[in-house]
Amino acid sequence: MLKKNSVTLHLMTTITTSANKKIYFASDQHLGAPTAEASLPRERKFVAWLDTIKEDAGAVFLLGDLFDFWFEYKTVVPKGFVRVLGKLAELRDAGIAVYFFVGNHDLWMHDYFQKELSIPVFHKPQEFDINGKLFLIGHGDGLGPNDHGYKRMKKVFTFPFFKWLFRWLHPDIGVRLGHYFSVKNKLISGDKDASFLGEEHEWLSLYCRKKLQEKHYDFFVFGHRHLPLEIELNNSSTYINLGDWIQYFTYGEFMKTFKLKEF
Repeated sequence: MLKKNSVTLHLMTTITTSANKKIYFASDQHLGAPTAEASLPRERKFVAWLDTIKEDAGAVFLLGDLFDFWFEYKTVVPKGFVRVLGKLAELRDAGIAVYFFVGNHDLWMHDYFQKELSIPVFHKPQEFDINGKLFLIGHGDGLGPNDHGYKRMKKVFTFPFFKWLFRWLHPDIGVRLGHYFSVKNKLISGDKDASFLGEEHEWLSLYCRKKLQEKHYDFFVFGHRHLPLEIELNNSSTYINLGDWIQYFTYGEFMKTFKLKEF
């Protein structure tokens, strides 16, 4: 059970499931890219996966960039994505816990998921104790060394004054601009570094190794890199990157062990 429903949650969240339940993880669907029409088959495929796991899911973690662009005005949210939103509502109505971590494409998410779907939204990595194993979970953007251009851009995008200015744009203009820059800007999209750098240079792996100096985690689970990766950090700690639903269609499954699978 979630201890506190808040985007600023920093407490350890403990999840205990029955023996026949699994914990599922997925990231980087980028629905809406490059166009709504082109992404529709991927949305249907992702919804089919959610439908498949419904019977044995103890919890579902969505690690960001579900949408290629998302901005919540006070009374308006982006048009579309009715299939995936409806399926998430169905999972929640069935009593399945869903946790959402914003990515660099949907970092302007506020409280729509919380109010409409009862899905907590996190803006930073969070600790979870899942059946006795300690996880650090997040999207992964802006962590570790390098990536300086994106880190500067993220500070601009998340600065309250600039969000306030953007909100004054009519949604028809603001959302269209957001879609355009989300697809075109390589700093946002991550296309420029979506290739394996080697274990010694993978910046999320370096981030995990640094965190291990402070505290033990059994699993670090991130998205953002668009690459399915499993890197052993030591004999008892593993870094997993979930890949994406554009090229790989991969997801994580945890019961007693963590497995990366393809749908």
